[in-house]
Amino acid sequence: MNTAFQGQYELILEARAALLDYCATLRPADFTAPVPVFNNSSMRDLLVHVAGAYTVWLGEVGLRREVQRPAASRVPDVAAVRALFTEVDALLTDFMRHYASRWQEPMLFDFSRQAKTLTLMPLQLFTHVVTHEFHHKGQVLSMSRQLGYMPVDTDVIRF
Repeated sequence: MNTAFQGQYELILEARAALLDYCATLRPADFTAPVPVFNNSSMRDLLVHVAGAYTVWLGEVGLRREVQRPAASRVPDVAAVRALFTEVDALLTDFMRHYASRWQEPMLFDFSRQAKTLTLMPLQLFTHVVTHEFHHKGQVLSMSRQLGYMPVDTDVIRF
């Protein structure tokens, strides 16, 4: 496996852990509460959406597996979100092993949900899901602020 990408994912795991540790301090009802300015999504909903993106892009598209997107209704709390991301971590390990020496090799990937075939590098799939996670991580923190909380630093480099 490529140790640079493993190292990068370790940093992502630490940042994700900081976010989930923070979410565990919130009232459970607030964690699952719809936030109107975010299209009535909850913090939980966005985190499940992020896990689903990893599942689809790395599992279905990247590894050509039949996958099911996780349903937010089956993920009631932060502990269940952590469990969901444990599955994502295993998927990412499989993805890294599968493409260990071909990160920058253009390949054809079927995106059946859109009936499209895309020419992508595995590096693009990895980068897509990671940047997607960080985009929504910021939204989760903004949602918590909307609900009256003071977000913590969840960046890769934290002070």
